Order: sequence, then structure tokens, then C-alpha cells
Amino acid sequence: MDVTFTKVPGRRYRMTVIRERGPELAPRQGPGYDDYLPHDAVHFLVEAEAGLPGGVFGRIAAGQSNIFWATDPVVRKRQARQEAKRRPGRAERADMARSETLASLCEPLWQFRTGRRSELPDWFSSMEPGVTESQLVERILARLDDFAARWHPLPAGGSVTLSWPLRARR
Repeated sequence: MDVTFTKVPGRRYRMTVIRERGPELAPRQGPGYDDYLPHDAVHFLVEAEAGLPGGVFGRIAAGQSNIFWATDPVVRKRQARQEAKRRPGRAERADMARSETLASLCEPLWQFRTGRRSELPDWFSSMEPGVTESQLVERILARLDDFAARWHPLPAGGSVTLSWPLRARR
């Protein structure tokens, strides 16, 4: 699966998904624009690096619509009915929670380390020692560095495509 993040005028971004499984998805405006790290790009990179197939993007790769919708209105209704009946399993819920935790940790840490933030949030002081220096967090921060370096200089209409590295769960 490939997810393309495109800058659009007005400090916004659009995501387009090309995947092997599931119906074709319509492009989607993304929430949380940032000149360096759009919100959904942070989640994509966290989930890919942490190996979270039950996160948002792993579910999309597996054929679910999740935060997107099918381009075909008939398929969209059918997909919505199917997904409304399906409850996420324990592993998917755990992956989603891990994605939220890591994104909440890594984004402000990246901003702090790059000088885009002058101090870390107060809640960082309540974290277990060494969490911010873990190998996983360091790998995620490196991925955020790479993405930001590619994203920031783009003009409106420019894009960055990320490839999903994990096998999809059924």
C-alpha cells in the first residue's frame, strides 16, 4: 500500500491511498496540518516503524476503509455496514493504543529536539526513565526527520509517498 500526502493551498493536506486489498478509496483531507509533520504522517510513520498492523494504516492495508471511504457510493454503503458489524479485536485495540501513545510521545519530542518547541509537555516528567531514549523512539524520530526534510520545502501541490511495510492482517 502507498499513501501519498499532498500539500494543498491554505495550510491543508490531502491523503491518497493505493492498496492491493479492499475497494478503491477516495482521497481525504487530513486533520492537523503542520509545516513539517502532518498529523496522519506521524501516525503512519509510528505504526510502520513500531510494526502495528492493527493501527489505522494497517487496517486500511487489510481492506478496511477506516478513516477513508470507498469511491463507489454503492461499495461505500456496503463497506460501512460490514465495518459497523465488525468490532476490533484485542490486538487491533492494543495496536491503536500503542500508535496513539507513540505519536503523542514522538511528535513533541521531535519538535523539542529540532528546536520547534522550547520545552516538553509537563506530562513527560511522569514517564518511565529511558522511554524517550529507547531504540524504537530513536528510529521513529529518524523517520520523522526524514519525512520533515522532504515535506517542509514542498510547494502547494507537492507530495510525499510512503509505502506500508507490513503484511496486512485479515
